[in-house]
Amino acid sequence: MYDDASYYAFIPSAQPQKDQLHGSKHKRRVSLLKQPNDNVQADARQADGIANITEEPERRRDPPQATLTRRAQSYSDFYDAMTAQLGKETGICKEERYPVVDIKSELDFGTWFHTIEDDLLSVSHEEYQHYYDQLELSQSHLDSLLTKTTSTLDLLSTLSASFRAVEAQTTAFRNQCEGLLVEQERLTKLADDIGENVQYYNYLEPLTRRLNAPGAGNSVGSKGFSDMLSQLDQCLDYMQAHGSQRESQTYRARYRLLLTRGLTLIRVRFIGGLRDISADVSKRVADKQLNDTTMSALLYAKFRVGASELKEVGQEIRKRVILPPGAEADAEAEYQSLMNELYTNYSATRGRLIIPLVRKKLGEIAMAPSTSKNLVAFARNSISYIRGVCSDEFELWSDWFEDQAGLYDFLDSVCEPLYDHLRPRIIHESQLLRLCELCTLLQTRYMHDQDEEAEPVDMDQLDFGALIHPALEDAQTRLVFRSQAILRDEIENYRPRPEDLDYPARNRSVSLSGTKNNVSATTGRKGSIAEPMTPMPKTPMVVEEDLDSPSGGDRIWGFDTEAIFEGWYPTLRKAIWLLSRIYRLVNSTVFDDLAHQIVHQTTLSLHQAAPQIALKATPVDGQLFLIKHLLILKQQIVAFDIEFVTPDISFDFSGMTNTFYELRERGTLFDPRNLWRLMSGNLMPRVVENMLDAKVELDGRLRTVINEFTNTFAARMTTAVSHPATTKRAFNPNSAVTSVRGATEKEVPLLRRKLDEYLDDVRTKETLVGAVQDQVLQNYEAFYAAFVKSSRDRGKVISRKGKGREDEVWDLDTFAEWTGGVFRVGREGLRDGGTDNEDGESRSRSRSLSRSGSV
Repeated sequence: MYDDASYYAFIPSAQPQKDQLHGSKHKRRVSLLKQPNDNVQADARQADGIANITEEPERRRDPPQATLTRRAQSYSDFYDAMTAQLGKETGICKEERYPVVDIKSELDFGTWFHTIEDDLLSVSHEEYQHYYDQLELSQSHLDSLLTKTTSTLDLLSTLSASFRAVEAQTTAFRNQCEGLLVEQERLTKLADDIGENVQYYNYLEPLTRRLNAPGAGNSVGSKGFSDMLSQLDQCLDYMQAHGSQRESQTYRARYRLLLTRGLTLIRVRFIGGLRDISADVSKRVADKQLNDTTMSALLYAKFRVGASELKEVGQEIRKRVILPPGAEADAEAEYQSLMNELYTNYSATRGRLIIPLVRKKLGEIAMAPSTSKNLVAFARNSISYIRGVCSDEFELWSDWFEDQAGLYDFLDSVCEPLYDHLRPRIIHESQLLRLCELCTLLQTRYMHDQDEEAEPVDMDQLDFGALIHPALEDAQTRLVFRSQAILRDEIENYRPRPEDLDYPARNRSVSLSGTKNNVSATTGRKGSIAEPMTPMPKTPMVVEEDLDSPSGGDRIWGFDTEAIFEGWYPTLRKAIWLLSRIYRLVNSTVFDDLAHQIVHQTTLSLHQAAPQIALKATPVDGQLFLIKHLLILKQQIVAFDIEFVTPDISFDFSGMTNTFYELRERGTLFDPRNLWRLMSGNLMPRVVENMLDAKVELDGRLRTVINEFTNTFAARMTTAVSHPATTKRAFNPNSAVTSVRGATEKEVPLLRRKLDEYLDDVRTKETLVGAVQDQVLQNYEAFYAAFVKSSRDRGKVISRKGKGREDEVWDLDTFAEWTGGVFRVGREGLRDGGTDNEDGESRSRSRSLSRSGSV
């Protein structure tokens, strides 16, 4: 049998390894991130050979000395190594167990055989025993492998669990690191933001020390001072945008005080520099008398030297004149008052230098012989001088300031001496023509034409019209006042003289003067009966005169105005002259209102004069006088574009008086219910608005007087067949018709003579003659209808065919044909016409007139 020592010598016990495994399993690690190196590496070196066994003098039965053998890496290696080792041990055992014995007797042989008998039995089972030993060895080896595998699996499980724990811890650590990185970034950003935010708070102390330090105003105008103001603006903007921060409102208020302090230093610097320049110029001007060139150099060149520097200083204030968000349109910006102080000080400084010189110069112009008595000459010279001064000041202002906020207020103060001289002269001017010339001068030379399209205003050019506009308003106001005075004194309250009402004698004198030498007043050609003797132009008549009267003799329009106005009634002449003078010189609304009043009062004055002429002459003369002058007025006002209608507003108290009268009659004046009814609206006066259109009024009055004229002549011609005459018992239709024919033949020449005395236009006269003829036919038609009805009532048949006898009643067609031959409308007016071309053309136009023509 094998010695167990060889087995334990070949295969070491697994217990130490197990203990070592347990020792390594429960070993405390320094860190989870640092894994221990517990992997058992197989020894791959060549196993040392088994030493040769030699006999020793003394045989020993103890196990052989253990040797270090190579660990099997596989079962085959293990089997080969085990077989070789067992072969070696068997040889050694045989030599030791069966030594050479010296047998001398059978007893020795029996003893020796008995000794080896068991060994022989064992040798016979040696192969089986050897296989059995191999199996046990294999089982032991496999058990050891299973134990080691189990231990390894346990170790691997432990390692896997450790790895999972490490992975979880690593993941947690990574997440924690990422969180730390995020937190680090947040803290870094927060630190940067805090640093950025804190810098707006840190500016307070150094800026406060700098602005409150002695001599802080000396740094105004430097680059550092401008940067400091920019820092203040940034700090204010930051505090405004971050109002939720705890101290933002406090710091904002303190920064605003610092900004106000800085801008105040700028104002002091600006005013101080302006004062120094002004003092130097004033001293030089007061020392000696200077000519115009030297004076201009002092007043303007000296001020331009330091203007650029102070302009940049003042620009710092202007950049901060901004309305806060949400402010009203008319609200003032925060630092506008500081900018206004710059404007005010500049204007006051320049005013102390310029205005005395302007007053002195205007006084010299006012005392000059050519302008002392003439308003227009003084206005022309003084305004030209003021315009030059304002142009120079406009250019100098642009050297000091960027905008024009206070410019025109300053220029208005420069123009005040002009207003002081010009306004009293305008107020005391009584001649309307001088006022008209002044308005024309101001409108044509200095004001923009309102009829032209509005052009964008050039900010680089002086708008002198805005400065001179008060003078124009004064002149227009005085012009309107004088026009109303003339309207009141010479039209509304006019008292006609006897020669003014001497019609138709005035018409005959005008006709004689107009046809003297048979020459027309307008064309210079020989006159004719067909053309008017006193032509009426279709444009406004503007007459230049020495006094406010339309009797002057200038012929600026190319016709004899004296001849035109000679036959007109004085109020009409004054009205047309007044309208022509103020046309386009005053506001259109004012002119329309005034023109309506003039036309209305002129129409009333003509109606007042017509009855007086009718008393002195005949009613027909009064009617023709009114027709003539109303036609002239209507023709003349067309050129003045009177468009607006004048509203006449009044209060109607009739409802209140009627209510009181009713309550008094009922005896219930003090009844509370009735008083409540009164207070509910019955006592309130009504506002009545009457629209007075002078042109409509004129047309209506002209239509009325023409109807009266035609009815008068038609009644005179048809008196015999009128309704009062036909109601008489002794009425004879045949005799009445004969009387009508006779009266018509007698009145038609008289009608034409009267029309010739008052009217010159052929078409107008023929139209009136035709209107009279139509009215005669209407009167006769009414008579004839009544005659036919009465004849039928008596059973008498009236024949409508053929022409009746001279002593009988004619039918309508026969009478109309007869009146056409008597009135000769359109032919009689051209009977005595000339033979020239124009007379022929006039004759052809008149032939085309019909009885339905209108005036």
